[in-house]
Amino acid sequence: MTQNCHEPPLITLYPCFPDVKIMYQLASGTSSKDAIAAPSPVQALLPINVRERGWTWWLGAAISAAVLVAVVFELRKVNFAGVRAILPTSPWFWLVFAISYFSAPAADWIIYRRLWRIPLSGFSALLRKLVGNELLVGYVGELYLYTWARRRTGMTSAPFAAIKDVAILSAMVANAVTLVLVILAYPLLGALHLGLETRTLLISVGVIVVTSTAILFLRKKLFSLPRHDLHFVARVHLIRIGMTTGLAALCWHLALPGVSLHWWLLLATLRMLLSRLPLLPNKDIVFAGLAVFMIGHDAEIGTLMTMMASLILVTHLFMGLLLVGSQASRINRR
Repeated sequence: MTQNCHEPPLITLYPCFPDVKIMYQLASGTSSKDAIAAPSPVQALLPINVRERGWTWWLGAAISAAVLVAVVFELRKVNFAGVRAILPTSPWFWLVFAISYFSAPAADWIIYRRLWRIPLSGFSALLRKLVGNELLVGYVGELYLYTWARRRTGMTSAPFAAIKDVAILSAMVANAVTLVLVILAYPLLGALHLGLETRTLLISVGVIVVTSTAILFLRKKLFSLPRHDLHFVARVHLIRIGMTTGLAALCWHLALPGVSLHWWLLLATLRMLLSRLPLLPNKDIVFAGLAVFMIGHDAEIGTLMTMMASLILVTHLFMGLLLVGSQASRINRR
C-alpha cells in the first residue's frame, strides 16, 4: 500500500519527501544510519565549506599582496599637498565623482547578479578587480575574481566561462563604440592638425576591426553563456560606457563651471576615443591639444586634468589599502 503524499502531518511526508524525513529525524534525535548516510539533493546543493587553503586561496592572497606593494610604490609619486590645494569644495563634485568611480564595479555586480546570483558582499571582490586592473596589469582583476568565485561553489561551479565572456564582451562593446566615434569625429580630428598621422589612425582602426571581426567569426567557440545572457551583458557594458563618459564630463564641469557642459561632454567623448585607439602615440599630448583648442583656459585645463588624474590614483590607492586591510583582518579572525 502506498502512502498518501497529501496527508497534513509532517511525519507522513517521509515516503514522498526523503529530505523531510532526514531533517525530522535529526531534529528529534532519532536519526538512523540510513538517514545520515544517504545524501539528499538539497544537501548536495549546499555550499561546500572549504577549510583548506588551496591554490585559489594562495593565488588570491598573492594578488592582494601585489596590490599592497603597488600601493606603497605609487604612494611615493603622489604630491598630496598639491592635490589638496586644487581639490574642488563643491559637495556635488564629490557625489558625482563617487558615482563615477563606483559605476564600473556596480555594472559588474549587476551582470554577475544575473549570472551567479552574487550576494551584495561580493561587491568588495569586484572592487578588488577594479583596483587590481588599475594598479597592476590588465585582467589581473579578472584573475582575482576567478579565484574568489572558485572558492564559492554554492554560487557558481564554473566561474571561468562567465568571466571570460564578460571580459570579451566588454572589449567588443568598447570597440564598437570607438568605431562609431571615429566616424563621427574624423573630420574634427583632421581639421585640428594635432599631429595625428592618417596612416597611424587607419592602422589603429584596422586593428579594432580585425579583432572584433575575428571574435564575431569565432563567437560560437569563444562564448559559453546563452545568447540572452550575452545580450544582457552587452547592454550593461554599453550603458556603463555612456554613464562613465557623461559623469566624467559632469565632474569637469563642476570643477570648472565656467565652461559649458556640452563642451565637456564632447571632450570626454573624444578622450574615450583616443584612449581606445591602439598604436596611437602621445595620447595625453593629443588630448591636451584638443582640450585647449576646444575650450581654451590653457593653465586651468592643465591643472584640472592633473587634479583628476591624481584624485583617481589616490582613490585607487585608498581603496587598495582598505580592501587589503579588511582581508587581512578576516584572516586574523579565522
